[in-house]
Amino acid sequence: MTERRMIHIVDDEEAIRRSAGFMLKTSGFTVASYASGVSFLREVRHAEPGCILLDVRMPDMDGLEVQQALLERGIAMPVIILTGHGDISIAVRAMKAGAVEFIEKPFEKAVLLDAIAAAFERLDNSGKRATRAADASVLIAALTGREQDVLKGLAEGLPNKTIAYDLGISPRTVEVHRANLMTKLGVRSLSDALRIAFAANLGNDES
Repeated sequence: MTERRMIHIVDDEEAIRRSAGFMLKTSGFTVASYASGVSFLREVRHAEPGCILLDVRMPDMDGLEVQQALLERGIAMPVIILTGHGDISIAVRAMKAGAVEFIEKPFEKAVLLDAIAAAFERLDNSGKRATRAADASVLIAALTGREQDVLKGLAEGLPNKTIAYDLGISPRTVEVHRANLMTKLGVRSLSDALRIAFAANLGNDES
């Protein structure tokens, strides 16, 4: 790494702040830690630009509320959501609000560093959003109609069983379509698939 980059860790668990902070500092990052979303928002206007690691489950303000407050204040630092709960609806809400990635605790160092690299890439290439949207639309156009239906359901935060019921197919068939669409999109994680879906404005219907 040729330059030091700032990471803001916002998590009410001291053990997470300490362990993640040490991991990132030894990887060459500059780190600032905050014990709550409220304390982070109090200082964010004067904070050095960087990437935000934002825990979902916090007292007073949860991570999604902090994320919304950042959007309302026009603060465009990339956000990575940390969650100890595999809650797809939370992941979808965070991604729709612009999160780069969501990571489940306990996370591996390589997974975290990959997400941070993606966050800084977004920060560096913020002017390329239209190109990403066009690329995403091309990828989705290569899916079958049923695969697009399943992806749309996932982008709306629906579990497999609900998608299956809505489409009149079995949950097992939904799983097959989900695996196939991820292969066609060239992604390995649900968050990557959601990012493509949202870039193409899939699942943003108000209906």
